[in-house]
Amino acid sequence: MQRRTTLGAACALLAATALTWGVAAQAQQPGAAPRIAVTNLAYAQQVSEYFVAGTYQESSQMSAQGSYSSGHSHGMYGGSGSASGQQSMQASAQASGTYVAGRYSYIEQRDLAGYTNDIKGAILQGTYFKLVQGKAFDAGAPQPSKAEQVLNQVQTGKMHTPRAQLQVTDVIARIKKGEFNGADYVLFGSVSSIDFTDALSPLQGTTSATRQYGLQLLADFSLINTKTYEIKAAFSAQGAGNDTKILSNRGDIAPPNRAKVMRETSLSLAQDVYQQLTMQLGYSDPNLARGVRPGQPPMPYPAGQPMAPQQPEQVLILK
Repeated sequence: MQRRTTLGAACALLAATALTWGVAAQAQQPGAAPRIAVTNLAYAQQVSEYFVAGTYQESSQMSAQGSYSSGHSHGMYGGSGSASGQQSMQASAQASGTYVAGRYSYIEQRDLAGYTNDIKGAILQGTYFKLVQGKAFDAGAPQPSKAEQVLNQVQTGKMHTPRAQLQVTDVIARIKKGEFNGADYVLFGSVSSIDFTDALSPLQGTTSATRQYGLQLLADFSLINTKTYEIKAAFSAQGAGNDTKILSNRGDIAPPNRAKVMRETSLSLAQDVYQQLTMQLGYSDPNLARGVRPGQPPMPYPAGQPMAPQQPEQVLILK
């Protein structure tokens, strides 16, 4: 009897724990947990392009004039005559042109569609939050190219007025534009550093060498309330991946496994984002913190620990 009572009390405790978030969610908004939109990583880079623009005009004129007169008379024993003539021709041609060439640098804005699916998966596994799909970034009508701007200035004599475009990092303007309709919060991420490495290192005492190909990604994240624009969490997260191969001869070539590197980077970035997000929610908003499930979400390696080092792949080049 005592054993049954203990088992029943334990089941009741588990049920109460599972419903803790549901009660808190109903207190905020009946029958619904907070909805979060995870944006693609915003990315801006400087781009340089070479442009050429020119105009050419040509005109020509031609005129011709001519006159002629003659006379003649005959007598019984002689005769007389006269003749005259005049011809003239004039021609002229003109040509003019303008040629402009140079190099133009500008900031290209985009959002990376990759590296966010694993973040969404970690949130789905580790929290009671609902995820909402936002719209892709749209800056509006594209700017004319530099060549088109210069050509218009040469032809009309007027400077080009740039069109006002939405900035990829202006998350408030994007919220107001309606890119995240239906979301209570937006987890906005922006790439601050992305670096690929490719190094070849000889193994001393052998004819072999190791090739190490890696990717380092650093991004800044903010969890923003779409109604009040209050920031609930703010942090930087890092992801890394690598692929190492041992070449049988130093002069051999073996392509790196880029898919493996990108997958490791995405998984490690998702783990770092989840850990920092859930930790900061415990300080900034107790109601949101109740949405974190007990324990850590399933991850390919223990939470808080780096990926276990893997043995380099041996590559033999047969000749």
